[in-house]
Amino acid sequence: MLDRLIIEFDKGLRTLFAPAPTLRAYPDTGLEETTMTDSERQVALGLMRVNHCGEVCAQALYQGQALTARDPAAREALKHAAWEETEHLSWTEKRIAELGGHKSVLNPVWYVGSLAMGITAGILGDKWNLGFLEETEYQVTAHLNHHLETLPTHDAKSRAIVTQMRDDELRHAETAHALGAAALPAPVKGLMFVTSQIMKKTSYWV
Repeated sequence: MLDRLIIEFDKGLRTLFAPAPTLRAYPDTGLEETTMTDSERQVALGLMRVNHCGEVCAQALYQGQALTARDPAAREALKHAAWEETEHLSWTEKRIAELGGHKSVLNPVWYVGSLAMGITAGILGDKWNLGFLEETEYQVTAHLNHHLETLPTHDAKSRAIVTQMRDDELRHAETAHALGAAALPAPVKGLMFVTSQIMKKTSYWV
């Protein structure tokens, strides 16, 4: 148990403070940087910072869920989703640097809160654990679709990254559904939405 706790603590430190790895090529590979106005660059930077913060939350959420999942298939699905979220971390971190910005300084706060939610979801049982995963990913997919509508149309690099992230998140939701995810009550979905809105509005600027 002590070894496992050390490993999980190390994962948290790596998520927050170490460069994230990626096995897949960056989605924007081969695309040229385009000229943007200061306001357009600020929009792209703010949205990519939000997306990076969301991936930090996803890492913590899936880490907590995997720790408490009982079904091996559910645990593996969570681990696979977490790895792809790690790649998303790498992609968004790189794009933030290219846009001349910084990651959200509140990432540690969001990480701890998401870890607690993930552990709680897992304790409730695998079907609720998977239901939480499914709903999270559907909400993230919707939010990424909104970003694709909001990003400057000529910012091909950011748009390529967000598009691949959106496709991955949708696949995670479909996998959770296929594994028997329970439908969450409407109040829980609403609370998840409100919490995500607070995170997005804050991390856009900070």
